[in-house]
Amino acid sequence: MTVAVEERGKSTREEASSTVPQHDAADRGPVVLEARGLELSFGAVRALHAVDLEVRGTSIQSVIGPNGAGKSSLLNCLSGFYRPQAGAVIYGGRNIIRWSPHARAKAGLARTFQGIQTYPSMTVRENILAGLHVHMRTGLLDALAYWPRTRAEEQRFKGEAEEIIEFLELEELRHEPVGSLSYGMRKRVDLGRALALRPKVLIMDEPMAGMSVDEKGDLARFILDIRDARKIPVVLVEHDMEVVMDISDAVTVMDWGRVIASGPPQQVRGDPKVIAAYLGQAKR
Repeated sequence: MTVAVEERGKSTREEASSTVPQHDAADRGPVVLEARGLELSFGAVRALHAVDLEVRGTSIQSVIGPNGAGKSSLLNCLSGFYRPQAGAVIYGGRNIIRWSPHARAKAGLARTFQGIQTYPSMTVRENILAGLHVHMRTGLLDALAYWPRTRAEEQRFKGEAEEIIEFLELEELRHEPVGSLSYGMRKRVDLGRALALRPKVLIMDEPMAGMSVDEKGDLARFILDIRDARKIPVVLVEHDMEVVMDISDAVTVMDWGRVIASGPPQQVRGDPKVIAAYLGQAKR
């Protein structure tokens, strides 16, 4: 199942994405988000053990591994849903380990989850507008009085939502209830709401799970565009190895809560520990 972005060259933007060469993560700028020595246990179960991760801007940093390897636990530590017993999460030069998920989102760490988190009864545009709430400067009284500053903020948010709708090619669906859309389109709206947070780093947990080949190809293209056009680094947990190897700048491999390999995709693909733990017969 190959989801090569270059095979989907039906538009100028698709062609631009497909010709982006693979680079070593070191070529992608300074470290913007870092995990250092993360330790996380649930009773006697050790979910993370001395886990390190560097995310450079702008790069696509993928995290792979078998089920139960600790990938989602790592993302939860980065986004604030779990607080590790030891270690640090460095963002903007500060250790944010005690920051709440809301504070991290407001500071620019946006997150999508394995399941769809959209509001099904609301339209596509309304769902994307909901992501802008963390940037709202006016309050309830302003909205009731509908002051000029409230109207100005509303227009700015609508314009920003329209830019995201155009970026994700959702123009014809902007007024459709999300609950009426296909699974792949709902996942795209979920991504749009994350972009509405104005992320400086985008964290994605298995965004392609349950998608068709064509839907995976579209989403891979958008992830590349997020990196290249919007200059946003992406932390990606994904099980589709062909997608990972096609679009990643660096790959970190986890097994039983530990990092067993990290580096450029081709280097990781040939690592014997990775083959034994995760890729298995895919090497042949």
